[in-house]
Amino acid sequence: MKNRKVRLADRRKVTSGAKKRPRSKKTSTSSTRKRSFAASLRLPLVHSAAAVVSASDEGRTLGGVLKELSRLPFQEIIVVLNGCKDNSYEIARRYPRVTIIHEPDRVGHDVGRAIGAELTTAEIVLFTDGDIVIKAEKLAPFLKAVDGGVDMALNNLSSYIPPFSKQDDVTRMKAYLNSVLGRSDLEANSLVAVPHALSGRCIREIGYQSLMVPPIAQMLACTKGLNVASAAKVNVIAGNRLRKENVGKGNKVERMIIGDHIEALSRYLAENKEHSPALNRAAIASWRNAL
Repeated sequence: MKNRKVRLADRRKVTSGAKKRPRSKKTSTSSTRKRSFAASLRLPLVHSAAAVVSASDEGRTLGGVLKELSRLPFQEIIVVLNGCKDNSYEIARRYPRVTIIHEPDRVGHDVGRAIGAELTTAEIVLFTDGDIVIKAEKLAPFLKAVDGGVDMALNNLSSYIPPFSKQDDVTRMKAYLNSVLGRSDLEANSLVAVPHALSGRCIREIGYQSLMVPPIAQMLACTKGLNVASAAKVNVIAGNRLRKENVGKGNKVERMIIGDHIEALSRYLAENKEHSPALNRAAIASWRNAL
C-alpha cells in the first residue's frame, strides 16, 4: 500500500475541497472552432448528459476518444489532463464542448473522475479514459440505462472473464465484494472498469469524493439502495494500455485496486456488523463453486 502511485490520503486531499488542492488550470474551448466530425448519433435523452475523460499522456488516442464522444448529445465534455507532458492539451482544445482541467501532478484516473464529477451539473455522467477509443454506438447504452432509471451503470465484462481457477486476484476481489454486498448478480463487474455512467442523484448520494476509491463508491451505492446494474458490455480488457505500473503479477495497479477493495470491505463490515458474513470453510467453498 505504501508504494501506490498516489497514496489514499493524498488522493483525498486533491478533491475533497478541504485545505489545499493542487492548482488546476481550467480552460473552455470555443464552441465556434471549426472541425470535421463523424455523423452525430441520434440518441434522444430526457435528462442532460456530460462526459468525463481522464487522460495521462494519451495524445495518441485522445483525439479518437473525443471524436466519438462528440457524436453523442453531451452538454459538455470534461477532460482532466492528469500530469500530461505530451500534446494532449493541444488535441483537446480542437474539440467543441470540451472543458479542460489541467492537473500538473499525476494524481491517478480515479481522482480525475472525481474532479469531473464535482464540476459537472449534468444528470447523466459518462466516465471513460483517454487511452482507449470506444465507438459512440457502444457508449450509448450506458447513457440510455441511466436516462431510464439506473443510477450506476457498470461495464458488463462477465463474458470476457475466465473461470475462477484462471482469474487474477483483482477479479476475485471484485466478485467477492459484490457477494458480500448481496449483489452476486453483478459477478465481477465493478466501477473500477470504464466505461461506466452515473446519475446525478448517485453522485450526490455517495459524494463525488467517493469516486477516488471506486470500490467504496460502489459499496455506498449498493448500501444506499441505489439502482446498480451491469448495463452494457465493452471489451476494454483487450484494449487496455500496457504500462510498467500495470504489467506483471503483483504490479502497482493491482496492489492499489486490491487495497481499495479491502478498504471498501472493511468499511462495509464496520458499518454493517449485523450483516457481516460468517466466513467458514463451507461458505467460502460455496462462493467459489458458484463462480
